[in-house]
Formats: sequence, structure tokens, C-alpha cells
Amino acid sequence: MGPSPEPNMTILWSEKLPLNFKKFAAKVSIDTSSLQYENDDLMRPDFNNDDYAIACCVSPMIVGKQMQFFGARANLAKTMLYAINGGVDEKLKMQVGPKSEPIKGDVLNYDEVMERMDHFMDWLAKQYITALNIIHYMHDKYSYEASLMALHDRDVIRTMACGIAGLSVAADSLSAIKYAKVKPIRDEDGLAIDFEIEGEYPQFGNNDPRVDDLAVDLVERFMKKIQKLHTYRDAIPTQSVLTITSNVVYGKKTGNTPDGRRAGAPFGPGANPMHGRDQKGAVASLTSVAKLPFAYAKDGISYTFSIVPNALGKDDEVRKTNLAGLMDGYFHHEASIEGGQHLNVNVMNREMLLDAMENPEKYPQLTIRVSGYAVRFNSLTKEQQQDVITRTFTQSM
Repeated sequence: MGPSPEPNMTILWSEKLPLNFKKFAAKVSIDTSSLQYENDDLMRPDFNNDDYAIACCVSPMIVGKQMQFFGARANLAKTMLYAINGGVDEKLKMQVGPKSEPIKGDVLNYDEVMERMDHFMDWLAKQYITALNIIHYMHDKYSYEASLMALHDRDVIRTMACGIAGLSVAADSLSAIKYAKVKPIRDEDGLAIDFEIEGEYPQFGNNDPRVDDLAVDLVERFMKKIQKLHTYRDAIPTQSVLTITSNVVYGKKTGNTPDGRRAGAPFGPGANPMHGRDQKGAVASLTSVAKLPFAYAKDGISYTFSIVPNALGKDDEVRKTNLAGLMDGYFHHEASIEGGQHLNVNVMNREMLLDAMENPEKYPQLTIRVSGYAVRFNSLTKEQQQDVITRTFTQSM
């Protein structure tokens, strides 16, 4: 495989798959952490087509009939800070967003923050789509991928693949503002640069509807704003909850947030809960992520799930059965329940990764799932390795 993230091996998971195949796939994940899984029971009827494949990292597309204008992602956590500070960037100390009155009170009010954030999300959506329209017009003008497009139907379906970063940070921040008491700490210019939290608040990843519903609303709200805007070549807007490894960079560029996250700290990758906050076990964290609506994020909802081997059971047979059962539950799809869309599975101990970080020569083949792809651990930067190590390693079912 080399340092490259390819091949990106995906299992299209269905509850109707033969049990022995499910156990075989689970065993490969337990032994190598090299597979990702996507919900065939969700996507096949959505496309009304079973001739689809996974493009990019987690994005489903009909083979030969669709193509994607890739659009990276927008930072919802920073958008919230702009809403609080009247469009002034908390790191650059300069006006970036629409100039408006910053929030003045001693305690943040949920309704006020949400109203202002909604306004800034309107602005963000327009900036985002305008930039993508320019990028893809110029890309087609100077670097049209004619050889690839020759393999597609004449009337190809184009999507404009937008995305969001910092979902769990934004949801937890809104939860803290709503259910605890969050006091902004301002500098000499009146800019909120830190936050003091009094009390506890529900955190995303613990199957608590109070905060899970906030995350669902953010996904739906931003997609609806994107859908109102004109796109290049009338591409159909889609949205992903996927960061690959850019959660580290987005975090580096974002100041202290109302959930208690420190300035510069990485976001949770993709749809993941923030590191260490999903404390009620595997089922609870999987259930929270499975609530995120694929109907408003058809470019994919990526969850990179890490669990220690002993949490799955004491021997290989029990571990295979339990992991397959977890995935059946996570991907369960029916008329009223979409189910989860994507799952990376890492089965390993944090101690092994720490040792691999210090002694890479002992682990030349160590492969892990990082957001949308598999990669050799030793090919990651030290900063990326540290981010992987600080993620939650679930200790119980």
C-alpha cells in the first residue's frame, strides 16, 4: 500500500448480508483496521439504483452517470464565534464577516446566539457557493477532465459537494449556552476571546436528544441555505460531514469555543463527537451519529469509530459477533429511521499507537482508518498522529 491511502476498501453493509460474510469483514477490521463500511440499505433505495460506488472518501455516486464538484467544507465553530463577535475574527482581530453589533451580555443567551448564528450562516453559504462556482468554472476552463468525462453518460448529473467542519464543537457549544451558564471573557477591545462555563451540559455522542437534536438542526439548517443558491452548471448541492485530517487545521485556526475547547485544539473529525466526550459506550455514540440526517448530507456522514479489543469481547468469535451486531444496529434502516451512513472501524489500544509514535520501526505496516481513508500510521505527521491518539477509544459497549 505504501504511504498512499489507496486502496480505499469499502463494504456496502446490509442487514441482509450472510452472517458469515459479516463476521469475516468484522475479523478483517479487528485484525487490520483497514475497512470502511457504508449503508447499502440506505443508499440503494435513495438512488433507486444498485450500480453505485464510493467516490472521494465516503461519497456515493452512480457509476458513469454522476460526477462531483468537490467543495471541501465550511467551519461552523468559527461561524459561531463570528456571530458572537459581530463578524470580527477572534484570531486575526479584524473584520471578516458582516459587520454587526457583538453580543454584549455577561452571559450568553441561546436564542440570541442562535438568531445571530443563523444570519452568519446565510452569509457563509453565499461566500462558500460563490467561491466554489468560481473555482469550478476556472477548473473546467483550464483543466477539464476530458478523459474521465468520456467514460460518463452524455447528460451527466453534477453535484456541488459542500461540507461542514466542527459540527460537534458547534453543537456542544450551543448545548453549553442553552443548558449551562456560559460567560464570555473579553479583551480590552471587547472581543470575546474565551468562555467560562458554570454547570454541566449534555455533550454530543451520548445519545442525549437535547444536544443530538442541535447537531441535527445545524446539518439541516446549513444545507437548506446552500440549496437556495445558484450553482455552477446547475449542479445539485450536496453536503458532507467529513474533514479527513483537516480537523487539525480547522482547529488550529479557531479560537476558544463556548464548549470549553481550547484555541488551536483539533475538532472532532467528521461527524465524531469531540475527543473524550462520548462517555456512555459504543452504542450511545453510534446512536448519536446515526441521527444525523443523510437526507441533508448526501455527500456522506463520516464517523471514525475506535474501540479497544477487550470491549468487544474476550475471544475472536465473540468480538466478530459483537462488532457485526454493532454495525447491524448502527446501519439499521427503515421508513422512519435512516440509520448511520458511514463507519470507519479501528480496533486497537491507545498504548500501541503511543509506542508506534515513539518506535515507528516496530510497526512498519500499522494501518488505521483516518476519517475517509486508510493510511499507514507512520506516514501521518506527528500532529496528525497526536490527534488520532487523543480521540476516544471506547472502553465498553
